[in-house]
Amino acid sequence: MAAFFQKLFKSRKPATPARKASARTQPTVAPAEDKRAELRQEQLQTLQTSPTQDTAADLAIEGLTADIRFKAAGLLQNAELLQRVQKQAKGRDKRVYQEVRHKLQTIREEQSQQEAISGTITSLIRNARDQAKSDDTKLYGARLDALLDQWAAIEANATAEQMSEFLEHAHLCRERLADIRAAQDAEKHQREQHLQREETLELMARTLAELKQQPTETLASLASLDALQKTQENRWREATRDTQVEKQQQKTYEAAMMALRNYINAIRHIGQAKESLLAIAAIDHQNAGPDDQKRASDLLKDINWPEGFPSPDLLTPVNKLAGKPKVPAQSSNNQKQQQVFADDLKAALDQLEKALEAKQLKESRQLLKTVQQHLKNLDHRNSKTFQARVQLLTGQLRDLTDWQGFATEPKQIALCEQMEYLAEQPMEPEAKSERIKELQKEWRELGGSSDRMLWSRFKQASDEAYEPCKTYFKAKSGLKQANLEKRKTICAELEHFVGAIDWNTIDWKAVEHILQTARQEWKAAWPVEFRDNRQIQKQFDELLKKLEAPINQEREKNEALKKTIVEQAQALTAHDPLHEAMNKAKALQADWKAVGITRHREDRKLWQAFRKACDEIFARRDAERSEQQQVAKEADNAAETVLQQIADVSASQDEQALREATTALQNLDASQASATTKEQIQREKHRLSQAIEAQKLKTSIAEWQALILARIEGNVPTDTLPSKWLTLAESVGELNEQEIVIRAEILAGIPSPETDQTKRMEIQVQRLTEGMGSTEKTNNALRGIEGLVAAWCTKRAEQGADPSLASRLNKALDSLVKN
Repeated sequence: MAAFFQKLFKSRKPATPARKASARTQPTVAPAEDKRAELRQEQLQTLQTSPTQDTAADLAIEGLTADIRFKAAGLLQNAELLQRVQKQAKGRDKRVYQEVRHKLQTIREEQSQQEAISGTITSLIRNARDQAKSDDTKLYGARLDALLDQWAAIEANATAEQMSEFLEHAHLCRERLADIRAAQDAEKHQREQHLQREETLELMARTLAELKQQPTETLASLASLDALQKTQENRWREATRDTQVEKQQQKTYEAAMMALRNYINAIRHIGQAKESLLAIAAIDHQNAGPDDQKRASDLLKDINWPEGFPSPDLLTPVNKLAGKPKVPAQSSNNQKQQQVFADDLKAALDQLEKALEAKQLKESRQLLKTVQQHLKNLDHRNSKTFQARVQLLTGQLRDLTDWQGFATEPKQIALCEQMEYLAEQPMEPEAKSERIKELQKEWRELGGSSDRMLWSRFKQASDEAYEPCKTYFKAKSGLKQANLEKRKTICAELEHFVGAIDWNTIDWKAVEHILQTARQEWKAAWPVEFRDNRQIQKQFDELLKKLEAPINQEREKNEALKKTIVEQAQALTAHDPLHEAMNKAKALQADWKAVGITRHREDRKLWQAFRKACDEIFARRDAERSEQQQVAKEADNAAETVLQQIADVSASQDEQALREATTALQNLDASQASATTKEQIQREKHRLSQAIEAQKLKTSIAEWQALILARIEGNVPTDTLPSKWLTLAESVGELNEQEIVIRAEILAGIPSPETDQTKRMEIQVQRLTEGMGSTEKTNNALRGIEGLVAAWCTKRAEQGADPSLASRLNKALDSLVKN
């Protein structure tokens, strides 16, 4: 691959001058255009063969033509290579740069979108896990449906592991929802059964009351009473299935049903013995013999007319013959009260008639109860007036009830067929169980069935459909039992911990952690059977209260400490000096950290107040800093103006200009300026000071050089020399003019003529012997040369000094000025 790239891009390397010269001197080499065409063709072929990302990146950077580079950039998908190409193409190839930038932006957007989806997936999994463990059952189904809808929108982006985890928690949620709904359905079913029992007892009581008001001249309809008995027996059986019935309620039903059965049996026997009864009625009681009387007694014993019910007129002759009196009618009330009862009954009958015409079954039943109640209040004589209408409307109500039963039978048959079909289908146990419950609920809502064969068919199909679910729910029951044991273990450990704890030396954070861990493990031990969990839940709650009581006391104590810290911090917001307030605030922050456990919500409130107070304290510091910075900025601006003016003053200007610049800097108040500006001012002062010193030195040396040249003409008058020169000349000692010049050249660091090299060497050795270095500083060299110049000018001779030596001495002084 490396050799391929070298061959592919060899013409891109810059040609060296030698190669260029070689190319000019070798006219036989192929033209550059042919080589470029060949290389361009190779690069195009490489693009057509689906190159690797690395190859495409190299072509996007080093391709011969803009089209090749653009096509190669279009093949890139790797973000790292796109960034490399973008960096190389910036400022060189606009199309490639824009293409890779667009691709990078797309990749970043996709990554951002993927991160958002990933965050949503994580959040949904966490929500599903929390809901599976949550004890809050309010709107549980709606929250689960919303969670599943949100998951369906992003399910395609989830990994297999994430999908498995979510589905596991969702399955637990469904189980929990099924348990909740089962409990609700069971409760509703029990309420419905209770209502059915109440209605049954009420109907039985009303029927018996009606029979007690039955006219003696006619018999009640045996078919209607028989149908009523069977219907109410089935209804009671359904209403008492798989539930507990109060003993008193059961006794009431059994007594009412027994009375009704006795009445029906008596009516049936009367019907069967009607001819015998008519024959006995035709006998003349005065001529009746013992056999006739025995026959009448046996017949009454077979009929066994129940007590408390008016004896029909058909039995009167038999009773007389057998020596038994007729059952008296109920006692009557006064005529005025009876009239009020009669008016109430008439109004109730009118309402019942309207309700029956509107086919309002429920309202009609309620109104019939009212009618029967009013009918009970009337005596036998007054009730006869309404007996026919009451029986008519009662018959109409039975017809309406039978019609509704006829209407529900096809639905019940359809439910049997659905249940039988469900029993044959392989389904998930949870879903199958839910469907069975739904069909059973629909059956109950139809009011059951008096057809035993139809009910047996539905019951058998339900049992067959539920059979495959038993194993699953048995295993689930095992899981619930295991979780229940875990919860018992948690309670035992908590109870042991509570009993052994010493609240005086306890680590409160450890206790709080134990409490939190216990709650988490308790929630994790789910699902459990609600009934079995009641007692253990009560024990767990009591243990938590025992732990939470001292913890809450400790929290309240610590909250009081933090409240005190907050008050102290608030007092520091106006405290002076500021640095002292800041130090105390830092100390309060350390005190805050040392305080123990608190309630999270209260701690957040106190922390916000404490943070606000500390922010105000340090905001004062920031305000002072800002003020100082503003003052420093103004001082810097003022100094900058002066410094810009002084920057034009160079060392070559005269001493007056330099001194004026120095005075301007000295008059500048730099006490409030920044450190950088202060340093710049000091540098300018130092520069100007050096420039002034240099000017002074230059002036002095010019004067010295004039005196040196005056020495050529003869001795220089002493009064024209500086006063200190006589002393300086004496310190130098007796030197001839040549030695003076050579020593000056040594101090100035300039060479001496070849003729004086030997003498120079001697002087240097002598200086080393005297302890004088050859690398003296400028100031020392200047003082040394000044002494030599003083010795030169004060020297007395009969004739003037050697001009060449004077010239060499002035040259040494010139070198000092240049340095």
